[in-house]
Amino acid sequence: METRLVLETLFILAVGMASHVLYAADATSGSSARLPAAIDTADLRQRAVADNRVRQYIRPTRVVWQTQEDGAMAENPEALLEDRTGQVTLGAHAPCVLRNKGGQAGILLDFGLQLHGGVQIMAWGTHGNRPVRVRVRFGESVSEAMSDLHGPQNATNDHAVRDQTCLVPWLGTHEIGNTGFRFVRIDLLDEDSFLQLKSVRAVFLYRDLEYQGSFRCNDERLNRIWAVGAYTVHLNMQDYLWDGIKRDRLVWVGDMHPETMTINAVFPRGSIVPDSLDLIRDETPLPGWMNGISSYSMWWVLIHHAWYLQHGDREYLAAQREYLVGLLELLAQHVGPDGRENLPAHRFLDWPSSADEKAIHAGLHALLVMTLDAGAELCATLDDAKTRTLCRDAASRLRKHVPDPGQSKQAAALLTLAGLADAQAMNRSVMAVDGARRMSTFYGYYVLRARAMAGDHQGALDCIREYWGAMLDLGATSFWEDFDLDWTENAAPIDNLVPAGKKDIHGDFGNYCYKGLRHSLCHGWASGPTAWLAEHVLGIQVIEPGCRTIRVRPHLADLDWAQGTFPTPHGLVRVWHQKGPDGQIASMIDAPAGVRIVRE
Repeated sequence: METRLVLETLFILAVGMASHVLYAADATSGSSARLPAAIDTADLRQRAVADNRVRQYIRPTRVVWQTQEDGAMAENPEALLEDRTGQVTLGAHAPCVLRNKGGQAGILLDFGLQLHGGVQIMAWGTHGNRPVRVRVRFGESVSEAMSDLHGPQNATNDHAVRDQTCLVPWLGTHEIGNTGFRFVRIDLLDEDSFLQLKSVRAVFLYRDLEYQGSFRCNDERLNRIWAVGAYTVHLNMQDYLWDGIKRDRLVWVGDMHPETMTINAVFPRGSIVPDSLDLIRDETPLPGWMNGISSYSMWWVLIHHAWYLQHGDREYLAAQREYLVGLLELLAQHVGPDGRENLPAHRFLDWPSSADEKAIHAGLHALLVMTLDAGAELCATLDDAKTRTLCRDAASRLRKHVPDPGQSKQAAALLTLAGLADAQAMNRSVMAVDGARRMSTFYGYYVLRARAMAGDHQGALDCIREYWGAMLDLGATSFWEDFDLDWTENAAPIDNLVPAGKKDIHGDFGNYCYKGLRHSLCHGWASGPTAWLAEHVLGIQVIEPGCRTIRVRPHLADLDWAQGTFPTPHGLVRVWHQKGPDGQIASMIDAPAGVRIVRE
């Protein structure tokens, strides 16, 4: 309501000023001065698009690099770290000056953590009191911000322009950029010129959401991992739920599943998950596959199942009936007479398994069982007995065939979660082998869940510390599109220039579509530990739609204590777990009215 009134007021004022209409007081009637009373703002309201995000200006935390050579100087760069107003003034007080006398002056700033948005450049003086040309390069790492487009390390402007030239005005401000970044490099391009900078501030664009879910334990590494996972998803909650804020600024519905599980564990209910699910539904008429991938249409069903379990919104679920039933009927057609899945191309689980046909078959087969089981439950809620029976019969036929996952942790995890394989056997022979090696950031979540089913909570915690913790050790403030522990050997962190003889963890690694600097260092699908720590360490698992019943079964493994909160439609569930000298866990649980707690 307030936004609408503000828009209407601005529109009335703008029209009145543009037409120079002002009604003077009428001496005879005593009426006061006024703007036209009858201005139709319906057209404006119809064309206006609401934005649920906010803007904040963030000043940098340090100067990483500056030119210091003959003909190119960055003078007084530390001035940019000061807390200054966002208003240009006539007096230039202790500016940072980029000065070109035969070279090109530049500076590289660190904003302290991964952000989404752009940068505001505020200038006092310029050469000749005219606009000057600058080159602005954003980077998720120092090496990306220092790179040129293309080249051997594959820097790109894909999905978001992060390397471009612009004009900065004299006594003015210019905002540029809409991407994911932590570092910004600015170079003055004009010859024999200078630029007096009052400030360079990040323009942080994000949804202002309360972190209702929380997690704390006696291991600060795990606490940090939980928080970074939550922040990674938060950054990707933009117009819709994206997978990446630099590259993959798209709604990849399969990638949404771990993001949705993190959202359920951290944030209050909002519209971004339903809006994203509906967007993909409406853009994918049946018999098409969402994002062109059959498994992603299955994830759409599984996300709806998780969303309904969390929120219990039958009205929203009922709005999916027609598409849901049609999709489940389509999926049931891809169970062969031998009980094997025969889903069409594009057959995809995640990138690290994409060349392993055995793993892909095993994973898709298990995923189809999980989807049909979830579909049967949703159809029971919708009182659709016919489709429920179709799903159950198709899943029963699939269960007669148990594929071999080989050594794929992804496929082994899905077989375990689908109930097609013994959890402990899969853990011993595949998932626990080599610790955190041969993992992926996307399917790492399902590996962790499957290891918990096997009772290997200690192994899962060690994996989180080793795999996701290694990204933190390399300077990450959000989790990456992919990661391999083998990349860490002799690798420099992302937050400094790469020393001679060291590997560039960003520019020298990556595979498939994310080679080199094209690799996204903020990918929501990598947030799995945040959801997993709530589910298995705090032990909070929703077992009745709308969180009407929650089971609390904590597993502290080598932790001494853990505590946290979990958002429900009825309010917060609060838990405290303490391990005693005998290894037994004492718990205190506070649940709001409307939530029944089952303790195990």
